[in-house]
Amino acid sequence: MLSSVHAPIALAASHVLAAGSSGPSPLWYATRATGVVALVLLTVTVALGVAGTTRLETQTMPRLVRSGLHRNVSLLAVAFVAAHVVTTVLDPYAGIGFISAVIPFSSPYRPLWLSLGAVASDMLLALVISSLIRARLPYRAWRTVHWLGYACWPVALWHGLGTGTDSRLSWLLLLDGACVVVVAAAAGRRLLQAPPSAVRAAGIVGISAFMLATSVFVLIGPLQPGWARRAGTPAPVSGTAHAASVPAGPAGGGA
Repeated sequence: MLSSVHAPIALAASHVLAAGSSGPSPLWYATRATGVVALVLLTVTVALGVAGTTRLETQTMPRLVRSGLHRNVSLLAVAFVAAHVVTTVLDPYAGIGFISAVIPFSSPYRPLWLSLGAVASDMLLALVISSLIRARLPYRAWRTVHWLGYACWPVALWHGLGTGTDSRLSWLLLLDGACVVVVAAAAGRRLLQAPPSAVRAAGIVGISAFMLATSVFVLIGPLQPGWARRAGTPAPVSGTAHAASVPAGPAGGGA
């Protein structure tokens, strides 16, 4: 009697588990969402930080308000990066463990592009730790580590472009492009305020080169068919991710 009741229940449970294992879990989508939000927050953080170096003040945003906003957005960015890492590790879909999330080149899943994410998260971790012990550090040492916050942004951007399964989506490309324009405009404004020098010229050339390199990479990389395979996605994951993604096309994306 009991076995006849339990059998349909067990069969239904097995069907549910099989259906759940055939595609990405909610954690997979949470990883993608937190990654996008983290990039936007990092962009705002960098822009506000550059504005701080230029002593930008307006009637609507005095220095005290801008400084507080910079600090709070930075903390929020760190929180979303932490959520991004946690959901990535907990999700068994791509099989990315904790070691791979913090140590570059330790995962078979898109090793280069995932490693950029590990480097970016390690930079943020170093920044958080240095801020917590700021009173015990020389100002110059803390300032040097603080620059990791700026270096983290381009690394995180390329990590998202190379690893993200939605890199071909039109709205996400526009969002990434907007982030690049915001940071480039903030850095360009800072450089143009400085006296003419070789450093200023090198900075302007560097910004232009980065924007060009990013555009070329997107065109010959994520926007091209077969990027999942070339990026280093294992075959089983690549096939399932492609089926779970929206159809490829002008506004579509693949793994």
